[in-house]
Amino acid sequence: MHDAREVVVLRYGHRPGRDDRMTTHVGLTARALGADRVIFPDNAGQSAETVRDITDRFGGPFAVELRDDQKAIVRDFEGVVAHLTMYGERVQDAEGEVREAVGLGGADATGGASTPRDLLVVVGGEKVPWALYERADFNVGVTNQPHSEVAGLAVFLDRLFEGAELDREWENADRRVLPEATGKTVVDAGEDSGDNADSGDNADSGDNADSGDNADSGDNADSRAGTRD
Repeated sequence: MHDAREVVVLRYGHRPGRDDRMTTHVGLTARALGADRVIFPDNAGQSAETVRDITDRFGGPFAVELRDDQKAIVRDFEGVVAHLTMYGERVQDAEGEVREAVGLGGADATGGASTPRDLLVVVGGEKVPWALYERADFNVGVTNQPHSEVAGLAVFLDRLFEGAELDREWENADRRVLPEATGKTVVDAGEDSGDNADSGDNADSGDNADSGDNADSGDNADSRAGTRD
């Protein structure tokens, strides 16, 4: 969303069949709330296909990648790494430091302009290795309570961009939603009225993703005593 830096969301871990819908929604949330691209594990092809389809229909730019080297992505990332975990610092305490670290905080410590740096936001699945906690520049918790990693990502990105992502302009869209107090209207891009509008029923982002046991509150809340690499 910002020309001088890239915000990348990494979905760390994916269980086919069980996590399909949740992984898809990580990607859709990353797209909708200001990230530039999402990286999925290479076994999350259905999720990647869904997010690409939404981007094609509702606009971008937004990129989707499938990678099998998640540990290397985190280890070798040349920028700031923020890991979203129930055990991290409170987001309201860490957000200022994160913004400053990536150059969104205005002046730096010397009073000069902050240098833009890329940001990798890691969203864990069932378990993440202890090495990730140590590699991350920031371990950030949203409420420090068990809940959905999708909710955590949404709150984090909104705090990061201070709401500016909500006014983003979408490029190369085939269709767009008309905001209404009542109704569900989707029109061809460029249309000002609902004359050629489709029902919003076919615009639901997650309906073509397999539902899994995605309501587990503990997927993102595993003990630090988990996998240690």
